[in-house]
Amino acid sequence: MLKYIDVDINENEIIEFGEQLLSILLKDRTTGRNIIWGTSDYKDLGDFYHDNEEINSTLITGLHRKVIQPRITKSKMNQSSRTKEKAEVFTPSWICNEQNNLIDEQWFGRKNVFNIQLHKSWEVNDQKIEFPNIKGKMWGDYVDARRMELSCGEAPYLVSRYDTNTGETIKIKDRIGILDRKMRVINENVDDETNWMKWTERAFQSVYAYEYQGDNLLLARENLLYTFIDNLIHKFNREPTFNELKRIATIISWNIWQMDGITNTVPLCDKRKWMEQISLFDIIEDIPERQYCKIKDWRSKVIVEYQSLLKGVN
Repeated sequence: MLKYIDVDINENEIIEFGEQLLSILLKDRTTGRNIIWGTSDYKDLGDFYHDNEEINSTLITGLHRKVIQPRITKSKMNQSSRTKEKAEVFTPSWICNEQNNLIDEQWFGRKNVFNIQLHKSWEVNDQKIEFPNIKGKMWGDYVDARRMELSCGEAPYLVSRYDTNTGETIKIKDRIGILDRKMRVINENVDDETNWMKWTERAFQSVYAYEYQGDNLLLARENLLYTFIDNLIHKFNREPTFNELKRIATIISWNIWQMDGITNTVPLCDKRKWMEQISLFDIIEDIPERQYCKIKDWRSKVIVEYQSLLKGVN
């Protein structure tokens, strides 16, 4: 292939790398099942497209490959409906850039590290990023710094493969997402492929996000996966192996998860089929009323409930 993929990611292309890859991207690590639709937008397509149903690969591939599309390709009516019903907010790329610049300004202690903000655009700093030669502020520390996007949608704050306003592809050197910046730092400081893969995995392990609606969540996960593909092609002029893709996809499936941000639980867990299929011999007390979402701390190698991290936070 050796080309950059456009805004409209095709799930059939993901399966071409290996059928297991899409299965990983659809995995809900809390339930052990698949993520759900989490929206009624697709209910007219059939019973398996209702909000509480799982998203299976057969529902979005083959003749159904165009079912899930980025917001920029949706109709204005559909965009408006999702804004009203699900409070889905459209954030232009230049605003994402400006806010990410503020984060970096605090970390580096100086402005305009990666780019200079212009009126609804930005001008990239083409010079290699300089880091303070002090403990805790080396380039590896920047890559490891944990960042999180709340109610991420298609994750425009993490990765910026395309302009959310126009849908046009953004060149790698011009990208402004949090993970994009980490990848730029890795590309500038690592030339050995083995070491590059190690640091790239650490970069992906350091970014987190959650989203309620399953279609957005899948798009976010796909955008992160293709950000990895884009950078590998850019850096080493080769496509990833299946095992490389599988490792990155596994990290993504843990770090970008489906959650109701109000309750910190799996969305619509009270409507799921697996909750309804209870026999007369099941002990009701053993069935959890809520499933609090789980995430992975890659440095400590432990799995924790997300809500446990919020104790003491106002």
